[in-house]
Amino acid sequence: MLNKERVLEIFKETNMLLEGHFLLTSGRHSNQYMQCARLLQYPWYTEEITAGLAEEFINDNIDIVIGPAMGGIILAYELARKLKAINIFAERENGTMTLRRGFTIPKGARVLVAEDVITTGGSVRETIDIVKEHGGGLVGVALLVDRSNGKIDFGTKQRAALTTEVKSYTAEECPICKEGNFELVKPGSRKVNL
Repeated sequence: MLNKERVLEIFKETNMLLEGHFLLTSGRHSNQYMQCARLLQYPWYTEEITAGLAEEFINDNIDIVIGPAMGGIILAYELARKLKAINIFAERENGTMTLRRGFTIPKGARVLVAEDVITTGGSVRETIDIVKEHGGGLVGVALLVDRSNGKIDFGTKQRAALTTEVKSYTAEECPICKEGNFELVKPGSRKVNL
């Protein structure tokens, strides 16, 4: 079972939470950014947190764990390892999330989607669409961080190591942009126009 205090302790130890002026993958701006890669660089912490997440799905008979590239790849791998399931990932090709590299989802396969962090849930929704298009059965969504404070609902069982609300703004309403003091930084892996 996941212990929120321990999860927060690990997040602090790995300096996962950044402060500044950030452009999120969703296109929104925020004064905080969860750099999950900082956690994932420590296999022992990653294993500890994914063990707690895997417990939440241990009785769901998962066949496949899929994560959207980049953020979901390591988390999906670790969850698949714990759940003794196949691990695959979805990636963008010409701007569209797809399966490549010979990955398949057999009809009726029980699938868990894994992602590092969500704000609007866009990449997870695209990955869920892939699961459904291939005839897989969506069993749940596992997250390191749910930045929406539980407001995003994928219509399935959903568990996060940490559920929190980090304020985000459209570019037009961003108070940091209005102050003009901080350079806008895009720290993630997905390209978004600044």
